[in-house]
Amino acid sequence: MTGTAAATVPPDETPDAPGYPAEFAERYRAAGHWRGETFGRMLRERARAHPDRVAIVDPAGEGRRWTYGELDVRADRMAAGFLARGIGKGDRVVVQLPNTAEFFEVVFALFRIGALPVFALPAHRETEIRHFCAFTEAAAYVIADTAEGYDYRELATRVRAEVPGLKHVFVAGEPGEHTALSAVPTAPVPVDDVPAPHDLAFLQLSGGSTGVPKLIPRTHDDYIYSLRGSNEICAVDENSVYLCALPAAHNFPLSSPGTLGALYAGARVVLAPRPSPDVAFPLIEREGVTLTGLVPPLALLWTEAAATTPYDLSSLRVLLVGGAKFSEEAARRVRPALGCTLQQVFGMAEGLVNYTRLDDPEETIVTTQGRPVSPDDEIRVVDDQDNDLPAGETGHLLTRGPYTIRGYWRAPAHNATAFTADGFYRTGDVVRLTETGHLVVEGRAKDQINRGGEKVAAEEIENHILAHPAVHDAAVVSMPDAYLGERTCAYVVLREDAGPVRSVHVKKFVRERGLAAFKVPDRVEFVTEFPQTGIGKVSKKELRAAIAARVAAAAAQETAAQGTAVQETAPHTAQ
Repeated sequence: MTGTAAATVPPDETPDAPGYPAEFAERYRAAGHWRGETFGRMLRERARAHPDRVAIVDPAGEGRRWTYGELDVRADRMAAGFLARGIGKGDRVVVQLPNTAEFFEVVFALFRIGALPVFALPAHRETEIRHFCAFTEAAAYVIADTAEGYDYRELATRVRAEVPGLKHVFVAGEPGEHTALSAVPTAPVPVDDVPAPHDLAFLQLSGGSTGVPKLIPRTHDDYIYSLRGSNEICAVDENSVYLCALPAAHNFPLSSPGTLGALYAGARVVLAPRPSPDVAFPLIEREGVTLTGLVPPLALLWTEAAATTPYDLSSLRVLLVGGAKFSEEAARRVRPALGCTLQQVFGMAEGLVNYTRLDDPEETIVTTQGRPVSPDDEIRVVDDQDNDLPAGETGHLLTRGPYTIRGYWRAPAHNATAFTADGFYRTGDVVRLTETGHLVVEGRAKDQINRGGEKVAAEEIENHILAHPAVHDAAVVSMPDAYLGERTCAYVVLREDAGPVRSVHVKKFVRERGLAAFKVPDRVEFVTEFPQTGIGKVSKKELRAAIAARVAAAAAQETAAQGTAVQETAPHTAQ
């Protein structure tokens, strides 16, 4: 059934993903949040309205510039090719592509036929990809041949051997033993079984505080509303030029307002193969980039590099910073260094997104993480017993709204604890609300490390370390870092009969188990036992405090040593 805003709509529910209760879905439609749009039809409408306008700029290779008309045709032909190979509505396809034009050709083709992209990141390796393919019962896996020196074809070969149900591997580039993505498109054919607006559009990855990431089901209705709301707040229109500097599959560069927000507005998307200033700054000058999004470590790097760059960055009007909390000191550097407005973003792939507004006072912009997108975003700040706290007090953030999910995909047990009985999502963030309704993020309640915007689940890393034959127990915690915000520290208790083991051995062991590089512990501390809570659990609170104290002591010692060196080399003055 094809749904529209005016048609009779079946319940917002699938067997795999809890949907919105009927009374909430009706409310969101009546408010005009959900307008019965789908991604496939959205691209079609933009292509008909302005077929010759440039949609995608991909500087890789010969430098491709696809118009909206070309992207629409390419999506049609790719969709027909997928259908011809037996991939159809409801099938899952793991997409692991770098920032290339093919990413959009593939995902819009999947949107059009109702197949579900599962957005993997280029940094993911065998453990994660194997899980995504097996857990989702993926029909296909789409990769680049190589990127940043890594051969994804070899990864696909290993995964396919372990996941027999994976029928296809499509490769952008030289396919090796797999199928070239360029061989998939065929002549377009009519597609009757298109998705309805309330259908799932794709599956994203949660940061996850336990094990491998949970899958986040997003519908066309809810996600497109978040794009439209973001565009209004960020002043994105057809004249905007968005630079996709972060990995395209991340929720932040996808939707805040991101590439999909830019395409919704009929704007131009410029793809940066890497986010470093030496790559991004020339693109800003050449393409007249007006806005982009970065995580805090990159924002710091850009503000430092701007002082000496030969490139003209004057077209850049807005820098969005999100993915992790941006410190006030760093936030104050943006406008003087880059000459643009900072827009802080605090959100999650599960839904809720907050922005500072472009017309907020500078003090609000640099000291808060913004206000929600929607008037129907419901925010609660509660204590440990779920009692609501007044503005100004710090507590746990709960939320529900027209673009916040009501449950993870195929995870009923986890949903029972991650959501309240009345549908509020427990974000795991510790926040306080200002009198103006702005959120200030104070930290994380969940056992998760936010390493410069990359979320690391402690339990997942612990499980891999525990597989080392010399390890008796392991506990992974965050430690403060001036550059990334947080890094990972693994506390390890060795077996009594273990031979000599050094931190480099533990890191090498984890790396060789096929994990993303950002999940390898930054530091390994060997201890004989862990501190415990009153009921016998490992006290990670004490472990975090201990490593934080050591990091602070080391920093103080380094500062003192630098001061001594300055005194010893300074010229003496007469007294």
